[in-house]
Amino acid sequence: MTSAISPTRYALVIPALNEAESIGRVLEQIPHGLFSQVIVVDNGSEDCTAEVARAAGGWVVREPRRGYGQACLAGLAQLHPETSAVAFMDADLSDDPGDLAGIVQVFDEGRWDLVLGSRVLGNPQPGSLTPLQRFGNWISTALIRWLWQMPFTDLGPMRMVSRHALDSLRLSDRDFGWNVEMQAKAARLGMRVREIPVSYRQRASGRSKISGALGGSVRAGLKILWTIYRCWHIRLDVEDGVPTSAAHKL
Repeated sequence: MTSAISPTRYALVIPALNEAESIGRVLEQIPHGLFSQVIVVDNGSEDCTAEVARAAGGWVVREPRRGYGQACLAGLAQLHPETSAVAFMDADLSDDPGDLAGIVQVFDEGRWDLVLGSRVLGNPQPGSLTPLQRFGNWISTALIRWLWQMPFTDLGPMRMVSRHALDSLRLSDRDFGWNVEMQAKAARLGMRVREIPVSYRQRASGRSKISGALGGSVRAGLKILWTIYRCWHIRLDVEDGVPTSAAHKL
């Protein structure tokens, strides 16, 4: 455990589907004092994910409608009114919960709307990112760079976004497009973005809902590309009071 970095009211949302073997360890490894709320969204698990999370101190929200974005939206619906920013991470121990301290520290500089953990910059464990995932990351971030001059390197799950920026993004994707919708809209609105390196390793147990099968990876890739197109095509209100500036990347 590490000491608290910020007294600000921050929340952490962890979508979880059949992660009973890992969710307890995830919660135990979150640095102490970073978050006033740690919300685990049980996304229709068929195992004892909810019970393990609750026993480890997580605030469990049940969302039986499947979908990563659906789970994130369910978690956001439980935020305290005073919450000023929200972090997200996965429940399978591929992310290192200890990296949340660095995410929060950078966010606490006060200059960022969105802080992203880049697995690509963080030298991921061999085998943790499949060749198809790497290709999908490359083509997706290249498209965003081409469309909006925002030099992302990754669409990784660990991230932190201000409540004000989150409200302006009006995220609506219910499944695989959640992360890229957040990044594409942030790029289009010219939000202040920072990437920092984070660790990434092979999942501790179970099977990935996306990269664990070729069909799932292909569907996710097509959805990501469609989401980028939709974010380029739809009308966004840029007069929402969100500060804009040139992109920043570590």
